[in-house]
Amino acid sequence: MFMKPIGTIVVKPALPPALKDLESLAYNLRWAWDPDMIELFRRIDRDLWEKAYHNPVQMLGQVSQEKLEQLSEDPGFLAHLKRTSEALKNFLESETWYRRVHNGKRGLQVAYFSAEFGLTEALPIYSGGLGVLAGDHIKSASTLGLPFTGVGLLYQYGYFNQYLTSDGWQQEDYRENDYYTMPVQPVQDGEGKDITISILYPEGEALVRIWRVQVGRIPIFLLDTNHQSNPPAIRAITGQLYGGDGEMRIRQEILLGIGGVRALDALGMHPTVCHMNEGHSAFLGLERIRQIMSAQQMDFEQAREQTRASNVFTTHTPVPAGHDVFPASLVEKYFTAYARELGLSLSDFIALGQENPLHAGEGFNMTVLSFRLSSFRNGVSKLHGKVSRAMWQSLWPNIPQEEIPIASITNGVHISSYISSQMRTLQDNYLGPRRLEEPQDQSMWQHINDIPPEELWRVHERRRERLVAFARRRLRKQLERETTSPVEIARADEVLNPSALTIGFARRFATYKRATLLFHDMERFTRILCNETHPVQIIFAGKAHPRDHAGKEFIQTIFRLAQSDVLRRKLVFIENYDMCVARYLVQGVDIWLNNPMRPMEASGTSGMKALANGA
Repeated sequence: MFMKPIGTIVVKPALPPALKDLESLAYNLRWAWDPDMIELFRRIDRDLWEKAYHNPVQMLGQVSQEKLEQLSEDPGFLAHLKRTSEALKNFLESETWYRRVHNGKRGLQVAYFSAEFGLTEALPIYSGGLGVLAGDHIKSASTLGLPFTGVGLLYQYGYFNQYLTSDGWQQEDYRENDYYTMPVQPVQDGEGKDITISILYPEGEALVRIWRVQVGRIPIFLLDTNHQSNPPAIRAITGQLYGGDGEMRIRQEILLGIGGVRALDALGMHPTVCHMNEGHSAFLGLERIRQIMSAQQMDFEQAREQTRASNVFTTHTPVPAGHDVFPASLVEKYFTAYARELGLSLSDFIALGQENPLHAGEGFNMTVLSFRLSSFRNGVSKLHGKVSRAMWQSLWPNIPQEEIPIASITNGVHISSYISSQMRTLQDNYLGPRRLEEPQDQSMWQHINDIPPEELWRVHERRRERLVAFARRRLRKQLERETTSPVEIARADEVLNPSALTIGFARRFATYKRATLLFHDMERFTRILCNETHPVQIIFAGKAHPRDHAGKEFIQTIFRLAQSDVLRRKLVFIENYDMCVARYLVQGVDIWLNNPMRPMEASGTSGMKALANGA
């Protein structure tokens, strides 16, 4: 059971008046993709910046009062602070692409619901690609000035930290997120009281707090049941991302979908479009129906047609395990009363989430519910759209497969979050800085060929050198934790070659992603890596789901090869893959390797990030 202490006492140094803008900068995550802001925080205390794992809120709470007083009298630092503060203010107040092109017409307001958001390693409420994509959507919406709001959950423990035993077996370590040292703030009313909502569960009523994360121009509202007035079972709902059993999952998804809609209501926000990023938030469609039935005296079918027109659903995976399916008994436990509010029998309610309600024992599928409550549905690449139309043809039995109403919108990435500062500067010099703030203007890329290949290669080589140095530091820490001998620890500085062709492979260690495919012919593989004239090296990283035994075996295979005398300098596995590790990899590798089993990966985006850095 994950439970928070009853009380929290937060002691922070007092920011001198001259440094008051540091707090507003720390609480707007635009710093996560602004190198000048990052350099400002580094300048305060470089060691502390790393110790706080690039979390400016935590760092400002740990820096000494004496240091702050010194900075308040440092003209160079104050000038840097003024520059970054004005840059943020200008960004927030400047005319946006959306306002310029669409003039804010029709009162569009999009609410984007996601179970996870990967924004920065300083806010570990994400596990992998789905969350990172959601974070990139939010950042891109900020750049374009879209009328956008994110809705998610604030997890006390988030996803797990990964470490390997001495024989390479993955272990999971769950560390508590201290919200008061993270770039999140409770949403309060004019009297300074927390704004809350309530949701009725079989165990009782849940009091839900609302927290805000500001990402450039875009707010994300995160829900939290870890309130001292809630019983332990209720407090645990937002304990862990993708943790617990099916019952915990349905409780979280009730909170995300139904609670998310109610939270927006409590904040006076009434979105015209709700976007479900995967099926975790599908219950939002039911809550919108319930509300309009009550407000406009409609029946269920009338309300469904009216709300469905403004629901959008993105499905992300063709892998069956990626779609939540709940047994009918669990739906009965949590939705019997709710079904009555919708004017539905329990069997009719359950049928909303079944491909074929006539099949006895069929579960309640959140993807099916999402399809049925949305007017626009899409996969995340052309191939995935085609695969999805074949997967879900049974929902439209009288329509030819090619006409199934599931479109595709290929995933993209937020370039500014992943491009290295050196590559950014090089491109600024030849293309100008506007290309990142106005990505819709393709004309700015016309001069890309003006960059001399020699300059591009020098930047790329420097980033490879930094990647190798980073990998050595992380490997040294791994060895130190295992209390390896000083001789073994020193050998960490011998792994990898800053001048060798470097391949990166980093992702979730699901078996269909085939992390060990390279080892099919070990003799040839070893010969390629150990070529003295044209050396090659590979850096692996990634986590297996705690219950994925086969995925853990893949990691162990790589770890053992990396320990062998022949390959230990050529092959490295970096523990605890996260957004920080990902940036070093995509900025430093020569080749990004992605070899999933077709067509099981819907859309890979890491290669796009590597490409932007010259890979």
